[in-house]
Amino acid sequence: MGEGDFRVGDVLSVTCPFTVTRVERGVTWDHVSVRWPWWEIDSNSAFARWNGIVALGVDSGGRGGPEVKAELFRTDPGPEQLRAGDVCRVGVPPTVVHVTAVEHHDPPLETVWLPHPTQTVTVLRRGLSCRDFPDGSYLDELGYTIHPGDGIPFAFELLMRPYAALQAGDEVADADGRAWRFDGPWDWTAFDGQPAAAGPAWPLLLLTRAGAPCTIEGSAAVAASTASGSHQETVGDWMALTKASPTP
Repeated sequence: MGEGDFRVGDVLSVTCPFTVTRVERGVTWDHVSVRWPWWEIDSNSAFARWNGIVALGVDSGGRGGPEVKAELFRTDPGPEQLRAGDVCRVGVPPTVVHVTAVEHHDPPLETVWLPHPTQTVTVLRRGLSCRDFPDGSYLDELGYTIHPGDGIPFAFELLMRPYAALQAGDEVADADGRAWRFDGPWDWTAFDGQPAAAGPAWPLLLLTRAGAPCTIEGSAAVAASTASGSHQETVGDWMALTKASPTP
């Protein structure tokens, strides 16, 4: 998939080639600190100074906090075999994740490393849902925030994009005659004010896009993509891939 092409709800397989680096400081029960092999220190940063070290979460018997649960990077050999000064490799083995947030930065985000990110993609590993972090702290922790194009050689494979034919803000009519606004695969608003928990009944008819009447091509794509199956089947397929809940 192309750089920048991410949507909330996407199910991805993400990898990063294992790269040689060095362990810095001692290894604790929940973190291993390594010299980061990809970023450069921004010596002109106006708000902080980075030392080139990144602390990775270590899952030691499930005792770690949110950043440990969500950590993507692994060391080779494992952290239990490492001491300060050891040479190791760091990378991401093939890992299934789902996208929970996408943010674009123009101008680029100010960070203590270079290159400065132009996009932030928040992901959770397979088996984790937003509801696993009830206090919301997962939004501010380390280990699941990806900045595509910031120098880390991530590779992404799109496994599933629910409602790929729709765009945020689309208005549709469903098979039961109800009108809906689509703001994401799990973010539907029924215009009749009735409960939206069950989602729209397929097939769907695209009514407007970006506030304008839909094109023939757009309408045909939405109709074809929802000609068979159902919203519930889409949710079920997504949950089978992610082992997660689509809603908080």
